[in-house]
Amino acid sequence: MMQAPSRMRRRGSTRLDSRKAIRQVIHDNFNDPDAPFTNDQVLEVMIQDGYVDGSVTVDDLAEDFEGLCRSGLARDIAQNFTTIWLKLFDTVEPAECPTCGVVHLGRQEDRACPLCGSDL
Repeated sequence: MMQAPSRMRRRGSTRLDSRKAIRQVIHDNFNDPDAPFTNDQVLEVMIQDGYVDGSVTVDDLAEDFEGLCRSGLARDIAQNFTTIWLKLFDTVEPAECPTCGVVHLGRQEDRACPLCGSDL
């Protein structure tokens, strides 16, 4: 069985994981615990900044956005079909993972890489 081609774009020489890209976009554009934002807004920035192909939809990233809530980075404050309104528990900060490089964590999240699980 053939695998579907990846719709993630390459940034530099490595493919940027969608989970890492989402956290990067939140850090750079929505890093205010008092201001709600949507998964649609995050995806729009991801497309504009070249993190994902324009054919990617919020449905393609639904599991990644749900993971933000499970990890304690954000909470789902409202939902309308595929649009999820999110609010951060605290600001997002960069952290250095020995395997994945710079990752972004909320201050209240466990000090483990959200991509590989390494201690930070």
